[in-house]
Amino acid sequence: MDIWQKKLPSQLLAAINAGSGSGNLALFLRDILTEKEITEIAARLEAARLLDSGASYDAVRAATALSTRTIARISLWKKQGAGGYAAVLAQLPISNTHHSHISPAPAE
Repeated sequence: MDIWQKKLPSQLLAAINAGSGSGNLALFLRDILTEKEITEIAARLEAARLLDSGASYDAVRAATALSTRTIARISLWKKQGAGGYAAVLAQLPISNTHHSHISPAPAE
């Protein structure tokens, strides 16, 4: 069963959708997530962006402080997941890509 078909996850998704439409998403997320959780999720999104740009795991780790295991999991989800990272990253403004100093991974 798809996780979003279950009652509680479905309710969460509906709340996120309602918050984004009303402009209150940041307030809602701040109330339900700790600062550490917000930072962790933001770091995962940045890791996905950096991996898309060709950054090495070491460069991603240095920029995000995520473990290499988490970075590897993000890489796997980007390749075999539901496509959420790609969909969201495609909608982010270019100006949000502020880590241009990170060198891409060497070609193998």
